[in-house]
Order: sequence, then C-alpha cells, then structure tokens
Amino acid sequence: MRHPKRHHVFSACMGLAAAIAMVSATPLTALAASQQNNRQEIFSKAANEFNVPKSVLMAVSYNESRWENHHGQASVNGGYGLMNLTTSTQTDIDERGDPNRPISAKSDVDGEFTLDEAASLLHIPVDTLKKDDAQNVRGAAAVIAKYAKDLNEGQLPKDSDDWYAAVAKFSGAKDSQTAKDFADQVYDTVRDGASSKTTDGQSLSLQKDSHTKPKTDDIKKLSLAQPVTQPNGTDCPSDIMCRFVPAGYAANSSDPADYGNYDHANRPTDMKIDKIIIHDTEGSYSSAISHFQDTTSYVSANYVIRSSDGAVTETVRPSDVSWGAGNWYTNMHAINIEHEGYANEGSGWYTETMYKTSAKLVKYLAKQYGIPLDRQHIIGHDEVSKVKPSAVVSSHWDPGAYWDWDHYMALLTGKSTDLNAPDAPIKKGSVVQISPLFEANKPEIQDCSTGTCTPLPKQGSNFVYLHTQASSNSPLLSNKYMHSDGAAGTTDHADWSAKATDGQRFVVADTKDNWTGIWYDGKVGWLYNPHQANTTTVQSKTAKAVGDLSAVSVYSTAFPEVSAYPNTVPPAAQNELYTLPKDQSYVVLDSNPPTDYFYDATIDYSKPYDHKVFTGHDKYIEISFNHRVAYVKASDLQIQ
Repeated sequence: MRHPKRHHVFSACMGLAAAIAMVSATPLTALAASQQNNRQEIFSKAANEFNVPKSVLMAVSYNESRWENHHGQASVNGGYGLMNLTTSTQTDIDERGDPNRPISAKSDVDGEFTLDEAASLLHIPVDTLKKDDAQNVRGAAAVIAKYAKDLNEGQLPKDSDDWYAAVAKFSGAKDSQTAKDFADQVYDTVRDGASSKTTDGQSLSLQKDSHTKPKTDDIKKLSLAQPVTQPNGTDCPSDIMCRFVPAGYAANSSDPADYGNYDHANRPTDMKIDKIIIHDTEGSYSSAISHFQDTTSYVSANYVIRSSDGAVTETVRPSDVSWGAGNWYTNMHAINIEHEGYANEGSGWYTETMYKTSAKLVKYLAKQYGIPLDRQHIIGHDEVSKVKPSAVVSSHWDPGAYWDWDHYMALLTGKSTDLNAPDAPIKKGSVVQISPLFEANKPEIQDCSTGTCTPLPKQGSNFVYLHTQASSNSPLLSNKYMHSDGAAGTTDHADWSAKATDGQRFVVADTKDNWTGIWYDGKVGWLYNPHQANTTTVQSKTAKAVGDLSAVSVYSTAFPEVSAYPNTVPPAAQNELYTLPKDQSYVVLDSNPPTDYFYDATIDYSKPYDHKVFTGHDKYIEISFNHRVAYVKASDLQIQ
C-alpha cells in the first residue's frame, strides 16, 4: 500500500494577500544563526514581532509538529517546519480524498496554502521557510496575525482568547467541525501547558494557563461549511469529522468461500469485544480506504484516521469483524484502527492531531463496549501473534518504535505509562512495566527492508532492547522463527525478537548491577535499567506451569475443543507456537478470555452453520509471552 505521500487534504481557505502593513521588514540576517538552535527564543521573537500571543503560537506548533522541524523534509500533509506550513503539489490533488469536494485541477487550489502565503507576506523564498526554523515560525506568525486582523476589522486582538478563529483558519479546514477540533486542541494545550524534548535534543515548555476561555463562537466569522458528519449512522463520537465508506463485501468467484473483505456479525452480543488494535497504513489515507474496498485484497479495518487533520473514515462497523490483525481469534474480539503513516518515518506522520483524534475515538469505543483503557487492551498490531508457526516470520510490527505509547495513553487516561518512581525495589518474581522516557530513548534502529540495512534517524522510541546477558556487548535475544539459524536478534526495525515495548509487563527473572532480567520467550532477556529508568514496579497476576510439568504449550488463539463443533464443521486448529518452561513466570493479561470460534466459511448464509459462533468448555489464560499476546490452557497453569 505504498503510494507517494499524500499532502494536505483540507487546504487553507484563503487567497494570497499582498504584503500587509504589520509585517516587519526584518532582514533574514537579523536573526542570528545561533537562534536556529534555540526554538524557545524563536517563538518569543516571532510572537513579539507580529504581536501574536506566544502561548498561541507555541500551542499551534505543538499541535502541528510537536515542535519538530523534520530537518526540512515534508510532513505527511505537505507541510514544512515547526509550524507545518503547507503548499500544493500535483500529488495533493491526485490523492486528495476529500469526502465532500473533489478537486479537478491544480488551478483550483493555487495560492490557498500557508507556506505560499507566508512567502508572500515576508517576501522570502519558500525554500527558506521550509528549512529555517526562525523564518518558518515568523511566516506562521505573519499568517496568523493577518487572519486575526481580517477577522477583527483590521485590528489585532488584545487578548489571547480572541485568537480562536484565526487559529481555526490556520488549520486550513474546509468544514467548521474540523477547524473547531484543531482550535480546541490548540487551546487545550494553552490551558494545560506542554513540555517536550525534541528528537534533536531541544527542550521546550509552555506554561499552562488555566484561566484561558477562548471565544469559540468567533468561528462563525469563517463561514465554513457545516460538516457532513455521521451521515450514515457512523459509530463515532459526535465531535470529530467522521464518514462511512464501507469496505468491499462480495464474492470474487463462483466459489462462495472466495470473498472479501470482512464478516457480518452481531458483536458484542455474539462475540465479546475486548481489544482495540493500533495499526499504521504504510500508505496514504485514501489508498488504504481504496484497498479495503477491493474485495480481492482480503483485508480491512474498522476505521482509518488521516494524519493531517484527524479525519476518520469508518469502513467496517464495530459490530462486524474486520480482517485486520492477521489472527482470526483476535479479529473476532478486536476493533482494528488504521493510522495513516509509515512506521519507519515515525514522528513525520504520527501528528498530534492524529493522536488526539484517535484517543477521542478509542475512548468513545471503549465506553461503548466496556474495554478497559490500559495497555493490556489497547495494543499495537505488533503485539498480535500469527496463528500458524509458518506465518510467524511475517508477523506485522506496526505501528513501530516511533509510536509514542506514553503520550497516547496519557491522552486516553490522563495518566502516563511512564510511572517511574522509587516506589519498590526490583527483585526476582516482581512484575515490571516497560516505561522508558520516550523523548530521551533513542536506540539504534535500522531499516533492512531493501536487503541493505540503513540506520534510521535517531528519535524518541517506545522500546528497550533485550540482551542474552547483563552486558551491552552480549548478543540480542533471538526468536526461533525470526532467526531459524539461531543467529542473534538484530536492530532491524522489523525484527521484534529482542524488543520490550512501553506498557508491556514482565516478571523479573534476575537482577545484576544496572541490568534487569525478565522472562521472555522461554528465556531471560536482559535490559539496561539503571536506577529503574526503563521500568516501573507494578502489581499484576502471574502464572507458571502447574506442578511437575516440564513445559506447557503456548498458543496464539483460544479456540474451543473439538467436541464444541458440529460434525460437518471442521474444528479450528490450535497451533502450538512455543512452550513455557517449568519455573518461568509470565504476566496474566486475562484470566478468563472467551473460548470461541466464529465460523465464516463462505459468503452464502444458506450453508449450514455458516457465520455461527461455537463456544467451548476449555478455559485458557491470556499471557504476555514475548513481544506478543499468547494463550495457555488454564489447566496447565497456576496463577500467583
């Protein structure tokens, strides 16, 4: 699903203006080169120059880029720099994907982008605005100030709360709901404050203003179109832009078993929904939706979220089963959510707007279906096991190392996953939760997808590596499917065999100096953990093999026993992926997961038992075995 990067879908709704009186004639050389390395000062100077409240300017930047400059490279929506100033390209038009208004020619949108407008207002080249932090922020300040004057009878507002409509316009949204969402998020940041250490080592902070009360009614001055939200009874919260574009559902041949791309069901009546799975598309928003409409793709998700503005498309109702996780049992009990982006490019695609909209959607769904808002139930695709041993090597690993789980869970719960505190010493048998400080955690990661491994740019990451010994010189852990020759694990982004991710929980096997050993994949994995910097001690149930059993089978599903199926229905195979050795303990994720199987053999509902759920009597326990969720028969384990 790799396509050229799609650029800004809701282009800024303004025409290029001539130079305006309030724009300073400050020459490019007036800002010292050293300021390029002091973004906090850059915001202060630009705010003073254009009389834009610094809190507003910094909050806009935080929501557009999280104060990252992306080294002059375009973001997902064709935006550049700290302020994500946008411009138009032919790719933008070809892949626009606007649900309400298709664009037929480039001339329709020429001059409607913030980068072009900033260049006109400041009389400086667009390339300078793309690459120079100070000029990028000055450009955005000039544009926002112009909008504010246009909306305020030629006068700049005196109070920061009066800049709401100008901020909404800066979003470039064509509809009032999307513009309001952006402005609300900006003023939430003004109210709550923010702090971050960027991928290139700069620390920025915005002091909270708990008294801010933006004038939200001023958005009416923009005369934006009312959004066509929830037009088809969409299963979305009412305050996000959401539409329904159904995934394909049809036979692909005369064989009724050959069909795509999801299954009608009656969840949660017939099957419990207990997980929400976070994916990334590895392609554009529009291409993902098109892919799900093609019934020969045999894949779908319940939702797709656009990076640039957080727009949501529902493609499979939550009551139905999408084909997204690569594990049928997991699909039966999960809602799959795709996020526009490429895992290897991380922060360039995982925008603050996307994080916040996704969190709104997940909170809504979790409330609807009784799903706990924790990392045992809100998981990544990389935590789902393949069903068959032969398929494990092709297991997905999205959303990848650059998805900020700590920040995302804070948006969901108001609490960080980084719970570090000298609350309890680490000792054998205790449970730790992986919790590295995302901004400062920058391990070596490579992209080996082309056959040649290339180092990826250092940036905040959500995992720690696991070694075979308590030494950084020792090999990384291996996985028997990833490395059938017994070779050590690697730093390839796609190699998950030696990774423990933020929010995952493990039992401590041993400690040594600054290292913590955890039970992982049937062995001990050692993570560097000075002063408990990368873990938090937590309370959690654990399980180990019963009595004298030397080892017990570990499965990727919790399907019923053979006797639960009618004679005419072939039982779903329970494939042993691993064995859990005696005296090793693993964290219990669910002590009573459902034991069932959704039989969806054909698209022909007249077939006996087709699209029926069969429930067994055997009980399983869901555990965290390595990087992924696994299941063990309850009779084989004792819970501690």
